[in-house]
Amino acid sequence: MEQVAQILQDDDGEDGEFRHAPHNLEAEQALLGAILVNNEACDRVSGFLDVSHFYEPLHARIYEATSTLIRTGKLASPVTLKTFFESDATLTEIGGPAYLARLAAAATTIINAEEYGRIIYELAQRRVLINIGTDIVNDSYDATVASSPRELIERAEQELYQLAETGKYGQGFQQFGVALTDAIDMAAAAYERDGGLSGISCGLTDIDQRMGGLQRSDLIILAGRPSMGKTSLATNIAYQVAKNYRAEHQTDGTTKVLDGGVVAFFSLEMSSEQLAARILSERSEISSEKIRRGKISETEFQRLVEVSQELSSLPLYIDDTGGITIAQLAARARRLKRQRGLGLIVVDYLQLLAGSARRSSESRVQEVTEITTGLKALAKELDVPVMALSQLSRQVEQREDKRPQLSDLRESGSIEQDADVVAFVFREEYYVERRQPRENTPEHFEWQEEMDKLTGIAEVIIGKQRHGPTGTIKLLFQAELTRFSNYISDEYLPDQYE
Repeated sequence: MEQVAQILQDDDGEDGEFRHAPHNLEAEQALLGAILVNNEACDRVSGFLDVSHFYEPLHARIYEATSTLIRTGKLASPVTLKTFFESDATLTEIGGPAYLARLAAAATTIINAEEYGRIIYELAQRRVLINIGTDIVNDSYDATVASSPRELIERAEQELYQLAETGKYGQGFQQFGVALTDAIDMAAAAYERDGGLSGISCGLTDIDQRMGGLQRSDLIILAGRPSMGKTSLATNIAYQVAKNYRAEHQTDGTTKVLDGGVVAFFSLEMSSEQLAARILSERSEISSEKIRRGKISETEFQRLVEVSQELSSLPLYIDDTGGITIAQLAARARRLKRQRGLGLIVVDYLQLLAGSARRSSESRVQEVTEITTGLKALAKELDVPVMALSQLSRQVEQREDKRPQLSDLRESGSIEQDADVVAFVFREEYYVERRQPRENTPEHFEWQEEMDKLTGIAEVIIGKQRHGPTGTIKLLFQAELTRFSNYISDEYLPDQYE
């Protein structure tokens, strides 16, 4: 075996004068030998090891042929492989089919097969890293006038994160008892947590009770027509989750989140300053219009300073890059989770995300399907809730009852199918206000009476929920502060005496 490895090393031209790509031919030979001795060894590595991970092309061809035979239920041995490699030039140079027999003869056990596979896989990753680094150097030297450093950085970053995520094929099958333990742990956490929630509290009691909090790995679609308050509600929820964040460091070096979570807010429509101004307005109880125009008193300014100091330490991270792709969003979310942790992702809004170039060239429906599928996959991969805002089609405006339905979602097929929860934000006040009749008429008095009942009232209509009931939730909405709060029915208010 050592002689064969030396022959391959010599063919590679390794004379000590140059640095060669990382590889371990002995590990490749040991793994192939183990597979030829006992085909079960292939099952131990097939979940993460690919043909492209082998450094020696001959070994890659042997592994490919061996895997194909095993996958079709046939025996892979030096005898059965001989037919496929009789005319292989490289194999002939090192002894022909007898090389296959020597591989099997040198392998005595399959115990270390997975370890050999890991070595091959990690060395292959190092080679890819070297290639990415080489491409960065070459592209930086040979950059054209049209290309910018930012494009080079983004391309390199994307390649690095694709490499970081390569090989994550899931954990495979797990015993039902393991899943049952996880379910009991979730129930225990809900029992111990204030409010009895299994998910993260969004800060609005009725929504929490209806949904049990924001559930991990859920894709939550929050939809509505313009001016309904989608972004305001999402901002309120993001603030509450970040404000409630509490964690403790474990003895093993990990961090256990006790409440709330780190929030990643992808604002594709509004700038980070506008988003911050909304939260500042809500918490300071000073209208955003007054803040924007500078029409505030000295007392109000002092309150703004105090609130801003309080908000500055929030674990709320805003990315206001416009038109990013679902792949870029996923890469940035993964990076934040690795660096800071992550408890909630908010995307404002879905239709402003871009899919891959291939999907966007096909049709918008295909592109949105790719986006929603990608968001759901990201929620499961990072084990966090993903809240994506979505616009509704104009057909809502054609109906007498303007309350939205699932069929009103744009490209509703994929959005409705991939989402675990679909909720609509609806404010009837918005529509009634726009049909104001002429003043001092009987119609105007009726309109005014209706407006008095609807002013400040919003509805969150849960149209779909995989793990809970649907229905309508009433909230209070202060438009000047873009703030949602819990609705208190008149029957719960104390009696008033004149």
